[in-house]
Amino acid sequence: MPSQNIPQSRVRRTVNDLVMAEMFLVQATIESATVISDGISQLGKQITQRDETEERSLSALLQDIADNAIEPYASRYEYFREMLNADN
Repeated sequence: MPSQNIPQSRVRRTVNDLVMAEMFLVQATIESATVISDGISQLGKQITQRDETEERSLSALLQDIADNAIEPYASRYEYFREMLNADN
């Protein structure tokens, strides 16, 4: 009977890891959506209030939005990998 406990504990561990990964994904998606929403607002302001003294170009603003939108996924992935490595 002890041989059945090992696969069951592995299954439980895998399910727990999957749940944690999904939670990190949801958190990152919410944060990323907020960043994109804020970025679209900034983009709209810059387009409608085109100020010649504004040094920041539209392409730089779009690049900042993209960088900030991907960051939550990168950081959550790193947290998840650290969590997995700490449990081993």
